[in-house]
Amino acid sequence: MALRLPKLLLYILSSISVLSFGSFALISLKEKELRSARISGALALLISTVFLAVTFASQILQWWLIGFCALILVLFIIAFLMPIGEFPKMLEIPKSRFDERRVIFARARLQPGSERYHTYYKNHPEDFDVDEKWRGNPGLLSPETLFVEPFAFASAEASFSIPETLRETVDGHISSTVQTVNPQAASKYIKALGKYYGALDVGICKLQAYHIYSHIGRGTGTYGEPIELSHQFGIAITVEMDYEMIGANPKAPGLMESAHQYAEAARVAVQLAAAIRALGYPARAHIDGNYRVIAPLLARDAGLGEMSRMGLLITPRKGPRVRISIVTTDLPLIADEPTIDNSVIDFCTICKKCAEACPSQAIAYDDRHKVDGALRWRINPNQCYRYWTIAGTDCGRCMTVCPYAHADNLIHNLIRWGVKHSGFFRRVALVMDNLFYGKTPAQRPEPAWTKLIQDSDKH
Repeated sequence: MALRLPKLLLYILSSISVLSFGSFALISLKEKELRSARISGALALLISTVFLAVTFASQILQWWLIGFCALILVLFIIAFLMPIGEFPKMLEIPKSRFDERRVIFARARLQPGSERYHTYYKNHPEDFDVDEKWRGNPGLLSPETLFVEPFAFASAEASFSIPETLRETVDGHISSTVQTVNPQAASKYIKALGKYYGALDVGICKLQAYHIYSHIGRGTGTYGEPIELSHQFGIAITVEMDYEMIGANPKAPGLMESAHQYAEAARVAVQLAAAIRALGYPARAHIDGNYRVIAPLLARDAGLGEMSRMGLLITPRKGPRVRISIVTTDLPLIADEPTIDNSVIDFCTICKKCAEACPSQAIAYDDRHKVDGALRWRINPNQCYRYWTIAGTDCGRCMTVCPYAHADNLIHNLIRWGVKHSGFFRRVALVMDNLFYGKTPAQRPEPAWTKLIQDSDKH
């Protein structure tokens, strides 16, 4: 038996190699990640072959290889437990409220020559030259843009029309019959109801002044009017963006999915706010084009994720592949703990794949710095939006290449678990992600069904 033991162990190690790397190769094929499939398949073959080949060597060499593998495992476990990439947990809170009129999407709606246009640039002359650079470009969904696909653009425009249609329904009549509720039970019910309506996740926080824009820049109400929002709670809602659809970003299918999920997020929020008002409590939905709050910041404080280098919320299982809507209300609720996830901050500090892949180079490479009293990364919205006006889509390349954005399955979730719990593992995971997917990952092919009409026109 002693003579057979090392061979048995090598057979087991060979089988583990084939099973693990082979499974990863099959998953990668399903995800249309051809580079990852080739590399993981090759590793499955190579490593298992080495183990099997050593079974024909001397027993000393067999035990040496087994011992080497055991040593690597022990060293990995020790390194996994070391406090690498850790720093004090602090909730980064801005000192002041942000004026929505300064948001790039509000500036894009200014009509050249109008009184509002002249007033804005008189007050903010630093924005004039940069805005004029993109104002002359074709624009989002334009037929003259780089990635124009008429049928995909029409589909995206249809989805964008939903939040526009719902913009007047974000608030409304409050029932005169006020239902008495237990805050804990109400919180559980609201979260379950949000998911029933179609949300991926729902979180609750105490509404703070820094969550709320200072002045109206878009949506209902009077442009430039100070925002007074006295609600006690914010309910953050996320909806998932499809992994396959965003794979070809910055091409049109990603825009289709972005628009579709903005519509879904709006639908969930409008229903949830209406349900709360029917219970006798004020509630307002905050949806695409009609926000009164800064959605990612509120979602972080509602425990749904952490802010990233690219300025998007990183959620536990979908990464940045989410769209967010908000409901603010006075319904008595229990707030969740805000997310302070140093593993995300540490990973974003060392990763920089979004910055490498950004077509407009709008994402910073440096570490976080103080912005209005809060440590954060800040993208350059002018460069980002300027690219949108040339591409015709909302790009989303940063979202696609983010390692957190991989598909939600067993293997990727095991890696996410390791990334969350170990600074050493984060560094190993980044090296492996660069190996399997590339430092600037290739675009995945557009879903075949999105090309059906265009392909038929070619024949």
